[in-house]
Amino acid sequence: MRVPLRGIQHVGVPVRSLERSLAFYREMFGLEPRFTARAEGEETSRLLGVPNAVLAYAFIDLGNTVLELLEYEQPRGKDYDRRNCDVGATHVCFEVADVEAACERLREAGVEFSSPPVHIDEGPLSGCATAYFKDPDGIQLEIFQET
Repeated sequence: MRVPLRGIQHVGVPVRSLERSLAFYREMFGLEPRFTARAEGEETSRLLGVPNAVLAYAFIDLGNTVLELLEYEQPRGKDYDRRNCDVGATHVCFEVADVEAACERLREAGVEFSSPPVHIDEGPLSGCATAYFKDPDGIQLEIFQET
């Protein structure tokens, strides 16, 4: 039997410093968290599958979904070291109206991109444009312009 899905409620991204990541999203995109909170205890540890978990987290509303940033205060996780091709190395893609303008504004603010924006000329995404960059923790992010 299949489970009917209604959409994506949120995307969770562990970060090294919630404060630093919230500043990045505020400064780069003008986003403010809906709320920030803390979680710990036996039930939290069991839910997450992380013994003795203590974390701070924030929900940021983004169109029809939520970006959840999580800082594990205990245990401290390893720094992000994935490449795009590594299993489990997901990325978050943000839709923008104009990739070129978005890249220019982000570059002016110090964001480094993997390459200049790519304008797709053929295939199912023909007419779209995209660019990849990293957040302060080195986590891969993408901006995407629909046709």
